[in-house]
Amino acid sequence: QVQVVESGGGLVQAGGSLRLSCAASGRTFSAYNMGWFRQPPGKEREFVAAIGRSGTSYSDSVKGRFTISRDNTKNTLYLQMYSLKPEDTAVYYCAASVQPVWPGHYNYDYWGQGTQVTVSS
Repeated sequence: QVQVVESGGGLVQAGGSLRLSCAASGRTFSAYNMGWFRQPPGKEREFVAAIGRSGTSYSDSVKGRFTISRDNTKNTLYLQMYSLKPEDTAVYYCAASVQPVWPGHYNYDYWGQGTQVTVSS
């Protein structure tokens, strides 16, 4: 079983930056396909970014502003967010999958509890 725990959320002013972290359990972290999702208030969950052996992918809304990365020595996934907008306000979720996942798809096996990101105007 895999456990993922997000952290790093908080309140930031528009135009600011924030880095989210996702700590994953297991000794085969490097083999996991990882993704970030978010759920804005009053909206459905949406894809943000993903990273796997095939590379990285991003939603159009965050492309050029967000960067997904991982440190396999620390079993940690990151989401570096720049030029934050009020529209980025959401609960951000980390997800992991042993199997490859098509970019933007939701078929991950394990999900974190989420971390709140609030961007003020």
